Amino acid sequence: KGFTQKYAVHRLVYFEQYQDIRDAINREKRMKRWKRQWKNNLIEKNNPEWEDMFDKLVGSCPSA
Repeated sequence: KGFTQKYAVHRLVYFEQYQDIRDAINREKRMKRWKRQWKNNLIEKNNPEWEDMFDKLVGSCPSA
């Protein structure tokens, strides 16, 4: 609600999965220092059409 509403986020175009939350947090901290173009290049390498990947993420999560 907060971030997505403030920045009008409507699509998930990139994500990474980690077994250890500390690895995920460290990756996020590193990426926050990246230039926007570096982030765009990473997205376009893995998702050139900038398609919404939400269903792919949800489908890859184990059921609770």
